[in-house]
Amino acid sequence: MGTTGDLATRVATSIPADPSLFRARWLGRLSYEEAWDLQKAIWEGLAQGRSVDDYLLLLEHPHVYTVGRNGDGANLLVSDERLAELGARRFDIDRGGDVTYHGPGQLVGYPIMRLADSKKIVPYVRAVEEVIIRTLTGFGVESRREPGYTGVWTEAGKIAAIGVRVSRHVTMHGFAINVSPDMSYFEHMNPCGIVDRQVTSLAEVSGSDLYIEDVVEALIPHFQDVFGFGAGEIQLGAFTRGQGRPRTFEVDELVAAGTFSPDKRAEVPVTLNGRLEGEPERPEWMKVKAQMGGEYRNLKKLMRGLELVTVCEEAGCPNIYECWSQGTATLMILGDTCTRACSFCNVKTGKPTELDVFEPFRAAEAVQQMGLSHAVITSVDRDDLDDGGSEIFAQTIREILNRVPDCDVEVLIPDFKGDRDALQRVMAQKPAVLNHNTETVLRLQREIRTSASYGRSLSLLARAKWANPQGAVKSGLIVGMGERREEVLGALADLRAVGVDIVTIGQYLRPTAGHRPIDRYVDPAEFAEYASVGDDLGLAHVESGPLVRSSYHARDSLNAAGPSVPVQIRAGR
Repeated sequence: MGTTGDLATRVATSIPADPSLFRARWLGRLSYEEAWDLQKAIWEGLAQGRSVDDYLLLLEHPHVYTVGRNGDGANLLVSDERLAELGARRFDIDRGGDVTYHGPGQLVGYPIMRLADSKKIVPYVRAVEEVIIRTLTGFGVESRREPGYTGVWTEAGKIAAIGVRVSRHVTMHGFAINVSPDMSYFEHMNPCGIVDRQVTSLAEVSGSDLYIEDVVEALIPHFQDVFGFGAGEIQLGAFTRGQGRPRTFEVDELVAAGTFSPDKRAEVPVTLNGRLEGEPERPEWMKVKAQMGGEYRNLKKLMRGLELVTVCEEAGCPNIYECWSQGTATLMILGDTCTRACSFCNVKTGKPTELDVFEPFRAAEAVQQMGLSHAVITSVDRDDLDDGGSEIFAQTIREILNRVPDCDVEVLIPDFKGDRDALQRVMAQKPAVLNHNTETVLRLQREIRTSASYGRSLSLLARAKWANPQGAVKSGLIVGMGERREEVLGALADLRAVGVDIVTIGQYLRPTAGHRPIDRYVDPAEFAEYASVGDDLGLAHVESGPLVRSSYHARDSLNAAGPSVPVQIRAGR
């Protein structure tokens, strides 16, 4: 089997001599389809040179059975009907190995790394096994390799499965460690095609109540050590119920207090000179002068006459006077009531009561009357609709282009709960820009947003680029909510890795005293640094500044991206 020193030598010769930054991400629970597409996007970025960094994606899946390319489907012992009853799905995938189960309580790891020699897959697999063995040792569990098999074993049975793929010198897929899953799901298959061996979990062999959080924190340093990475860049999302130690999240407390609901009266915190206790004083560069000129008043009158909503008003955008005075606005379709809540957002939360099928026609009329050459359309989240509102988005794009064929349409969409068909419905209309905001760094996603997922957002952005390579894909971040500078830089790298072209970064401004307090005002020099780093990463354009919002200078951002974004620029601009 060889010594640990022998293994280290073999691993050192299997990865490039000058590996770039190592980035580890705990993404929480993510559907298998979304995780698969996220893997493929980062693999594509690394294989094609869009990104230079090696990744380790750590996550948990809903119930799913996967069959490798050479696997025997007969090793999955239940019918599709029974799978549905179990709340599970089957996927036939492009990795090695046979049938594998993934589900809650199991830690799944997807290393996406460059190998100097793609034929040295065996040393790579042995290194992954070594990472798992060292991790389990830290929990007092003796484990080993089993001659003739891949994976990691204990006296009680197999505790971790491995199935990998290497293409164009870059790895995909990876490992699954049974931390504390429902072991009955393993009874519906012959795990990895093996019929005479038991399967076990860390909880069973250790006799302890362990969380995935404990294993993640232990595993990452061993992964870095075995593969010879330096300190790297590590970002961990929230560990929610069942994944980690119990904790509360601010956005849930704000929801309970009625901050986002027009039907509840929230207890409003006391402010002094407009500041909550502990908030910094607003600097001069954040002070905006109201300019309610003729264009502003005319646009406001037009929106009310057409019974349209603008996100400029609903979200309390600081640029409303500048943009409206120039005759531009971001239209918000699908009503004014959001089914989700975010602690930074002023849009009301509740249960929408209707769907206005004539809204796309009125939106198109507004774009025509305003004479826009670049129209931005966004919406509230509509989780109450089967399609998430995607058909209204699609129809709005069609109607605008019918009335104003030379108009570039930019849509700022929700995540549609990861529904690929809903996204495709929008992308089929070939919007010039598909925008979906990541909003904040991975660590703060659950703290600030309800029902949102960093991994889901990255997957959606990748899918959008694949659906319309000629269009631009855009995302936005808000800073000043408690994130760290290094986390923002890591988010920029993630966005570039999955194929995003344009990123906007702006300062958080608390809409009311009941919303999340301002953590800090980011200095303009830091905003300039984000733009510079984005440029170094290869992003086509980063619009970064204190007053920037996702649709701020939208047309200018698209034009500034230049030939890096292959959008057809029509005559007459």
